[in-house]
Amino acid sequence: MPQIGVVLGSDSDLPKIVSGIELMNKFGLEYEIRIISAHRTPTEALNYAQSAKERGLQVIISVAGMAAHLGGVLAASTTLPVIGVPIASGAFSGIDAVYANLQMPPGVPVAVVGVDNMKNAVLLAAQIIALSDKNIAKKVEDFRGQQREEVIRKDEKLQQDGYRHYLQNNS
Repeated sequence: MPQIGVVLGSDSDLPKIVSGIELMNKFGLEYEIRIISAHRTPTEALNYAQSAKERGLQVIISVAGMAAHLGGVLAASTTLPVIGVPIASGAFSGIDAVYANLQMPPGVPVAVVGVDNMKNAVLLAAQIIALSDKNIAKKVEDFRGQQREEVIRKDEKLQQDGYRHYLQNNS
């Protein structure tokens, strides 16, 4: 049973979320991915959000560019947490999508991560699920530990090699 619902406003958004899909797989999170447009399929968007909780979803990740009303439509139709991933597209390169997610009216929040940053959306969703799932909590902790170790290794290499050699061998 899926824990996370990933809703794309357009199939063109799919290539931009691959890192997040891979992270969900790494964490063992169950998910579903749908293409549902707030503007072209509004009835389906409402039905999806309204049925999400009874279908076992715990978090919805909304992926959309340009006007990015998808997150708001979904959030208005469920009490589940909705995380918006603004996609860089159109004349404003994703800034319009950031504002659409960020400037929700009081009472209908959409959490928002950086432009094209599906990985952070998945991490936030995993942290929410980890509140009631010790297995996912351990995987999030392990991920953070791996990040820490990677930074420490890079710093040690920089200190040992100096910045010029480091740049030559790590760029």
